[in-house]
Amino acid sequence: MLNPLPHLRPSDFPPLFRTRPMTLQVNLGRLCNQQCLHCHVAAGPNRPEVMDRPTLEQVMATLERLPFATLDLTGGAPELNPGFRDLVRHARALGCRVLDRCNLTVLAEPGQEDLADFLAAQGCALIASLPCYLSDNVDAQRGRGVFASSLAGLRRLNALGYGRPDSGLQLDLVYNPQGPDLPPPQAALEDDYRRVLLVEHGIRFNRLLTLANLPVGRFGSALLSKGEFHGYLDRLRTAHRAENLTSVMCRELISVDWQGWLHDCDFNQMLGLPLGAGRAHLRDLPELILEGAPIAVADHCYGCTAGQGSSCGGALTVTP
Repeated sequence: MLNPLPHLRPSDFPPLFRTRPMTLQVNLGRLCNQQCLHCHVAAGPNRPEVMDRPTLEQVMATLERLPFATLDLTGGAPELNPGFRDLVRHARALGCRVLDRCNLTVLAEPGQEDLADFLAAQGCALIASLPCYLSDNVDAQRGRGVFASSLAGLRRLNALGYGRPDSGLQLDLVYNPQGPDLPPPQAALEDDYRRVLLVEHGIRFNRLLTLANLPVGRFGSALLSKGEFHGYLDRLRTAHRAENLTSVMCRELISVDWQGWLHDCDFNQMLGLPLGAGRAHLRDLPELILEGAPIAVADHCYGCTAGQGSSCGGALTVTP
């Protein structure tokens, strides 16, 4: 796989500094039951990188010692980590909000038949990948049969109360473009999703989050191999909006990789960029002064500030 990092630095992206960290985002490994073309983690069924038990227990200890409000679990498919449920229980017992970034098809994996019930019982908020409301587009990006399996997962979650405004069970869907394009306006696309999924499939959800594909990992490598990398970077740079800089998620987030090393965001993690404040491990976190510390930036950061802006929480400036 081609490495995008040499093409992203040096960079003229504006400097960023962290505010008070409120979210601990933890990558539980690159093992996944899917292998998607756009995946910046390059996750898949044969990836051996999975967070081990001692590192997972360091995550638990960190949540006990530091006042993080949210634990954001990602992967791969985070649910495939053997310690996923123990970590969720521990965080919820401490009063942390838990976000599970779920690909939906994992709900049908062998051994995960009760996963949806577990997530609902723990009150986990779900951020679920559904890159389009059309079968052909989803299957082209994620593999044959993924759309049908995703709808089955959504119906199961709806039956448990997810997506219903009064249930307290948050279900957000995630859209990302098929290729090197910016997402369309989030609010208008959400209306389209809501109409099609409800009318044609009887499915409800709370919000749609639109994410730009950043030129890192598998997607960045594919752009390099096709000669499209620098054209896409130019598109992102041209669409940069300075007002998005105050809202990017990295300013209040710490990203932890499957080995426990700290990064400023999930994308930096995949590029191998350590904290802007210096290389550090989870075990060092209680002693670090991160508020006001610099964030490591490179040209891929333009993907988070282009147009409406994009982060793990969707568009930064929502327009109709």
